[in-house]
Amino acid sequence: MAAMRTESVLILGGGLMGLALAHKLARRGSAVEVLSRRRNEAAGFVAAGMLAPHAEGLSGEQLRLGQVSLDLIPTWVNQIETDSGLCCGLRQCGIVVPFATASQRDLYPTAYLGETLDRSGLEREVPGIGPNWQAGLLFSQDGQIDNRRRLMRALETACVSLGVRFQEGVEVQEILRDGHTFRGVRMRNAEGEMHTLTSQKAVLCCGAWSAQLLPALAIVPVKGQMLSLQGPRDSLKRIVFGPGTYLVPREDGLLVVGATNEPEAGFMEGLTPFGQQQLQARIDTLLPEASQWPPMERWWGFRPCTPDGGPLLGRSSVDGLWLATGHHRNGVLLAAITAKLLDKCLGNQPLNKTEQQLLNAFRWDRFHEQD
Repeated sequence: MAAMRTESVLILGGGLMGLALAHKLARRGSAVEVLSRRRNEAAGFVAAGMLAPHAEGLSGEQLRLGQVSLDLIPTWVNQIETDSGLCCGLRQCGIVVPFATASQRDLYPTAYLGETLDRSGLEREVPGIGPNWQAGLLFSQDGQIDNRRRLMRALETACVSLGVRFQEGVEVQEILRDGHTFRGVRMRNAEGEMHTLTSQKAVLCCGAWSAQLLPALAIVPVKGQMLSLQGPRDSLKRIVFGPGTYLVPREDGLLVVGATNEPEAGFMEGLTPFGQQQLQARIDTLLPEASQWPPMERWWGFRPCTPDGGPLLGRSSVDGLWLATGHHRNGVLLAAITAKLLDKCLGNQPLNKTEQQLLNAFRWDRFHEQD
C-alpha cells in the first residue's frame, strides 16, 4: 500500500459543498486537494437550484441560516464568475407558493414574509396555473441558480484556475486517526489500488455518504427523482413551489421538475415508473399545459438528510476533521454561508456573534444532546 503526505487541506467529496469550500480556501491562499469518487453523482448536480428560505417555509435557526446565505450569494457568485469567466445563471425570479384555500395560505410559517395572492393574483404571476389553487404567496426575494448546467462547471473552472488539485475516481475508505486526532485517509483509486494520504486538516463534504466514513453522524440518504421539460421561452417567469413538487423555469424555457421523496429507497439507483408517474401527475395539477411539453432529461439523486433537516457544520468528533454536510434539500442555498463559516474555522479567523450562533445551532452532536 502506497503512502503519501500532503500539506494541503483535504476536501473529502467533490460536490457543491466541496467545490465551494475548495474555492473559498484557495482564494485565501491555502493549498487544497479534492478527493472525489464521481462528481456527477453529487447532489449539486442533481438539485433544481432553488434559493428559497422563505418559500420553503423554514423557521428558527434554519430560516436564519438560509437568509444569511441568501444575502451572501450575489457576492459569492460574482467571485466564482470572476475566477472562472463563466456565468452561473443566478436569477432573483421570485417564487410562488400556491394553496387550495386562503386559510391554508395564512397558516404557512413564512406567510408574514411574502405577498398574499388571491386567485387573480395567482393567474397573474403563474399564467395557466391549475384550477385547484385559489390562493398563494409570492416571495420576490427568493430565486434560483442554474446549478446543473452552469454553477458546478463554473466552480470547477474557478478552482482549477486557483490551483486546486483534484483526484477524481478516488473512493475514501477510512478516516485515519491517532486517538481523537485526524491523521489522513485510506483510499482506493480508479485502478483499484489502495493508498494512504496523511494530512493535518480535512473537511468531510460527502453528502448522503458521510455517515459511511463517520458513523456517528445522523445522516441518511433520501432519494429524489426529477425530470426536465422544454417549454417556450418566457412561458413561466416565477418558480412554482407546490406541495411535494416544484417547477423551476430556466431562461431558455427549460422547466426543471422535482422531486420525489423516497427515504425507503436507501442508495437504490435508477428511475422508477411510480416516481415518474408521481411527477407527471403533479405537473398536471400545477401547470396543466406543461404536460404537453416534450421531456428533455430524467435523473435521480440522494439528499443528505438529518433528523431536523438542518446541516452539520463545524467541528467533528475528530480534531482536525471538519464537517460541511447534511444540507438535505437546501445545499445550493446554503453553499455560500457554509463555505464562509468553514473557511473562517480552518483559517482560525474570528467569528462574529451571528456566525458563532449558527455554528452552535448546527453542531453534529445536537441530536445526541436531545437523547
